[in-house]
Amino acid sequence: MSSEDEMIACFLSGELSSPRFGQNLRSHLAAGGQAERLLTHPDLSDAGANLARRALLAATRGYGENRDLFENFPTHVTWTRALLSADEAARVRYLDYSYWVELSGGSRRPTDAAARIEAGLRAFDVPNEPFLDAARALIGGERFPPLILVGEGQDDLVCLEGHLRLTAHALAGFPAGIECLVGSAPAMGRWAR
Repeated sequence: MSSEDEMIACFLSGELSSPRFGQNLRSHLAAGGQAERLLTHPDLSDAGANLARRALLAATRGYGENRDLFENFPTHVTWTRALLSADEAARVRYLDYSYWVELSGGSRRPTDAAARIEAGLRAFDVPNEPFLDAARALIGGERFPPLILVGEGQDDLVCLEGHLRLTAHALAGFPAGIECLVGSAPAMGRWAR
């Protein structure tokens, strides 16, 4: 089993290294007088730190406030750690967001996105180098933080956090044993459509 606190810490840690979301997180940390260590070395036994991370995810992405990325996200989610096989990982879908839909040619499947990237196609003219660099790093032995996936069951998972890493795994041919946090809830279908 895992916990909501672990998911929040993992989510924020993943976004801290993101060129797209990292600076916003750093600005919120600085405004709150918090050090990056809150995200880079989370102590899940520290209730105050867990509350600070939860507030940060609420401020930056709408977690627990039914807005932004977490609009229609269920309140009660069961979190577990999992290792996905190549077949299981290939069935994971991207979230329903215009960039990921475009990158995958409409399927929201990372395998389709990988094929399009390898063919030199771009989504909205955004360069593909970050995906290729991450795939090379993965093939070279780098370990990635866990993906965060959600669904009503194990058979229909959607990526909540880690889209670039998921795409790198697809480009690398889905090496076995992809580490994930998986959130499940009966009402997850309202979010993970």
